[in-house]
Amino acid sequence: MKELQKHIIVGITGGIGSGKTTISKYFEGFGIPVYYADLEAKALMNRSKVIKRKLIALFGDDAYINNTLNRDYLRSQIFKEKKLLSKMNAIVHPKVGAHYKRWAKKQNAPYILKEVAIIFENNLQSQYDYIITVIADKEERVKRVMQRDNSSRDSVKAIIRNQFSDQEKIKKSDFVIENNDLEAAKLQAQIIHNNLISNI
Repeated sequence: MKELQKHIIVGITGGIGSGKTTISKYFEGFGIPVYYADLEAKALMNRSKVIKRKLIALFGDDAYINNTLNRDYLRSQIFKEKKLLSKMNAIVHPKVGAHYKRWAKKQNAPYILKEVAIIFENNLQSQYDYIITVIADKEERVKRVMQRDNSSRDSVKAIIRNQFSDQEKIKKSDFVIENNDLEAAKLQAQIIHNNLISNI
């Protein structure tokens, strides 16, 4: 219920390789607490016994290797059968949501930032007071993810195709940060921060 919320909640999103985590770090530098939903989801998938049990039931014993989430295997299974993604999200997202609520209650700042890869894809925009979308040139994004995850060009492009386009996200966003040049992106983040502070 929005009327009971303590904070202004700002979502930050963007396609894979757009650099939303880098931009989120800039906001941390401005003194804004950031909740990294995707990182927390990965941590919970390794930490929570309930999630582990349910993911093994969904994907089979290969879902974990040496008690650690086998992300490559899960990714390959989801690409083969798209329905598995929504089933996995139904297991993981409620736990992440509960963890986020506990975290948010402890924060004391003019606003809080929640970094989420797929706000629009999951139709979650109503959960936020403002949304920032981070964009970058497609080729730059592909290059970043290939370097970061040791992924093939084709696999990165397949992920990009599965996500909403930048144009679709921009239409639904309050702010946009173009992240091809880090210094320019940091300046854009500072302007948005100042704007948010002045509107609160």
